[in-house]
Amino acid sequence: MIGDPVALTVRRRIERPSAALVARFAGLPTGFVTDALNGFGSMHYRVKPISPEMNFCGTAVTAWCAPMDNLAVMAALDFVQPGDVIVCGTQGQEAGGTIGDLWAAGAKARGVAALVTDGLVRDVAGLLKVGLPVFAIGHNPNSAFKNGPGTVNHPIACGGVPVGPGDIVVGDRDGVVVVPRDQAEAVAAQLEVVKKKEADTEAKVLSPAGKTMSFWSEEGAKARGGVRYVD
Repeated sequence: MIGDPVALTVRRRIERPSAALVARFAGLPTGFVTDALNGFGSMHYRVKPISPEMNFCGTAVTAWCAPMDNLAVMAALDFVQPGDVIVCGTQGQEAGGTIGDLWAAGAKARGVAALVTDGLVRDVAGLLKVGLPVFAIGHNPNSAFKNGPGTVNHPIACGGVPVGPGDIVVGDRDGVVVVPRDQAEAVAAQLEVVKKKEADTEAKVLSPAGKTMSFWSEEGAKARGGVRYVD
């Protein structure tokens, strides 16, 4: 490139969804949320909680960090509100941990709901002690630098999924799902349909009739090219 890059580009003010809207996603399995998003929206399967019981729901504050650099995710702590989820895109860097336990302690003190990154973290024992939900692709004790370039509260990619500041993010042991802010109302409405269908199907499966319940339609398959039996 020509010239030196700007070390850090920050958007200080972002539009967040209402607390009432975010609450409609809280406590729901990520599978329900992806169903309400037509089966999509989940980050790469490697982005998982460092302890399986961890889960969260909140509003995205985004950080993009250059490889082996954490300037942006460090600076992001100055621009969070309680209930925010810091989502840190690293392009999947695997050379060292982007954040550690002291960063997590500072984030929790500010009311941050979780960290999500498609990179690595470090100080796992300390992270577990802090208790902040942390989702990453793994862990490594190598440490990052604070040089930049990086961005805060700009659109990023994390785990192969676009994430914008103000998006709703939900995570559990299955993974992390991103709901774009401009679709959140419609997705929340669809969630009510998903919850009812899940409850109805579960009741049928657990009933005596569940022993003979079919999970596919032969007639439907015939309409899409047919069924070939070979025995």
